[in-house]
Amino acid sequence: MKSTDHFTLANGVKIPAIGFGTWQIPSGDITYNSVKEALKSGYRHIDTAQAYGNEASVGKAILDSGIDRSEIFVTSKLPAEIKSYEQAVRRAEFTMKKIGLEYIDLYLIHAPWPWTEIGADYTKENIEVWKAMEEFYKSGKTRSIGISNFNVKDINAILDNCRIKPMVNQIKLHIGYPQEEIVNHCVKNEILVEGYSPLATGRILTNSDIAAIAAKYGKSVAQLSIRYVLEKGALPLPKSTHPEYIRHNFDVDFNITDDDISYLDSLQ
Repeated sequence: MKSTDHFTLANGVKIPAIGFGTWQIPSGDITYNSVKEALKSGYRHIDTAQAYGNEASVGKAILDSGIDRSEIFVTSKLPAEIKSYEQAVRRAEFTMKKIGLEYIDLYLIHAPWPWTEIGADYTKENIEVWKAMEEFYKSGKTRSIGISNFNVKDINAILDNCRIKPMVNQIKLHIGYPQEEIVNHCVKNEILVEGYSPLATGRILTNSDIAAIAAKYGKSVAQLSIRYVLEKGALPLPKSTHPEYIRHNFDVDFNITDDDISYLDSLQ
């Protein structure tokens, strides 16, 4: 799969194979310039969230890019702490006002629990929130809906109580953290896996074992790590504010051998 290729979601919507992540990028000029550079470099998939506080900057960069809106796939997310139907409806409307676009392409529940209560059981609340997600989808304001950071139990709670299945699950996924149980469950249920933090928030960039494999291909550790996520059948979401790194992170049109994938799988 090339960086310019697409995955196809369960509802037939095509999603560009690599997304540009904007987590921890401050709103204003930094986000605006980073997104503009990403679009200039060939990215056609931009990922943001209400919790990032930069939806407005992302939307403005997209509108100012000169690229037809239909060519750019835009994702945003319902904040993790929103766990009621009524609040979910209001927050979806807030995202649309902030981002300034007529529609977005994917809307996710950011997490199955508030960030201050990681691991807590919000099954009942998530089922109610999913009803709001389904209505948002039916309204045409988003072309697809999904979840993020959901484990197998949380996924099943939605699947057992939904009219429209989640089309995406965005999870942390990188070399040394393959999340095989969740990935396999998503594949079984036709849910595309997106992998955020493919560089492990930078922690694997100095890993000598990964560097040795990257050198075989004449690529950087970052490029190998992003390619690895693609080779696992998932959609990587690299992030950077440096123009050179933004460009390099999109230059991943090479293949990793099965033996090297197996070796990378063995790393902890």
